[in-house]
Amino acid sequence: MATVRPFKGFRPQPQLASLVAAKPYDVLTSEEARAEAGNEPLSFLHVGKPEIDLPPSVDLYDDRVYLKGKENLERLVREGILRPDPDPCFYVYAQTMEGHTQYGIVGCASVAEYLNDSIKKHELTRKDKEDDRTKHVRVTSAHTGPIFLTYRARPALDAIVEKITRYTPANDFVAKDNIRHRLWVVSDHADIAAIEQEFRQIPNLYVADGHHRSAAAARVGKEMADANLHHRGTEEYNFFLAVMFPHNQLRIMDYNRVVKDLNGLSPAALLERIRTKFDVRAAEARAKPARKGEYAMYMTHQWYLLTAHAELRTTADPVERLDVSILQRQLLAPILGIEDPRTSKRIDFVGGIRGLSELERRVDSGEMAAAFALFPTSIEELLAIADAGKIMPPKSTWFEPKLRDGMVVHFLT
Repeated sequence: MATVRPFKGFRPQPQLASLVAAKPYDVLTSEEARAEAGNEPLSFLHVGKPEIDLPPSVDLYDDRVYLKGKENLERLVREGILRPDPDPCFYVYAQTMEGHTQYGIVGCASVAEYLNDSIKKHELTRKDKEDDRTKHVRVTSAHTGPIFLTYRARPALDAIVEKITRYTPANDFVAKDNIRHRLWVVSDHADIAAIEQEFRQIPNLYVADGHHRSAAAARVGKEMADANLHHRGTEEYNFFLAVMFPHNQLRIMDYNRVVKDLNGLSPAALLERIRTKFDVRAAEARAKPARKGEYAMYMTHQWYLLTAHAELRTTADPVERLDVSILQRQLLAPILGIEDPRTSKRIDFVGGIRGLSELERRVDSGEMAAAFALFPTSIEELLAIADAGKIMPPKSTWFEPKLRDGMVVHFLT
């Protein structure tokens, strides 16, 4: 069963929601965040990426960065920009992008269930990034950005959400990227009890996006539990902020690769090596994979379509069947010499939201030598891998739209 509980959320009032809500900390560089929040004093980027309020020379992991985040969060509360709901609530958060809407329930998930793997993961975390978010949670004493969880769709929960969203939302705005964000407050006791009861019937929640945030929340929760001589298990630090979406509403985009060099090969020699594992044909225009097992490669101002040979795709292992695994195992490692994409400095990753033009730009500029566009991983593949207790290769999934930080904040005390 999944434990999901309501909480007293701090949230911006309707007229301020569009000014406060911001993209999550990990989709923008510091320079991009400075540009985006430079003339937006209420932007939650001042909390999630507080280095933007310090000189660029200050290290990202300097203590001053986290203290500035705490200061900025406290200012938003002190000035009434963020106000608490009087009683514990659930919230329904809807995002609409390009005509598609996904509806998530905002609540607090259990640290204990994260630690015992009832909440399943599919990615490893990087120590530096996990330490960063741990320190951010510890210093601010808050979950300032939600973890993106999913569950296998349950009609009874869909019906509850459908009923709630018939009413006018508390917050409703369209962000600069044309994504619409709506938030409903669920304060009715019967609705709250029904949501809790329905989640109790769900065996597992899954981390879709936010592995570093969830790991950080669990670490801080355990630290606070260990330090509390009167720990009961019901304190706020035992739960972390999450938005839980049914799996059949989610959209996963491609997560593409760019490489700095051809490992000493000429373009012609590279193509010859690739043909031993893939069917290759030159494309007449910009190419995008249309199905599993198909890839698009761009180099020397030319797109190519690659199709993995059939025998490479017939395996029972759900990880090895992934397109990202086949590309890594059959091309990136043996041909281009990129053995560990998690640590190699010769490879970078580009979320599909940036489009194929970004791949062209990075290659045509000379920064990169070649780009590989992939067909998106499916949510069913993600769930199967998590259920098997396995780990996906790095950068296998890119979820859109991203959850906005600052829609609702959960304090640990």
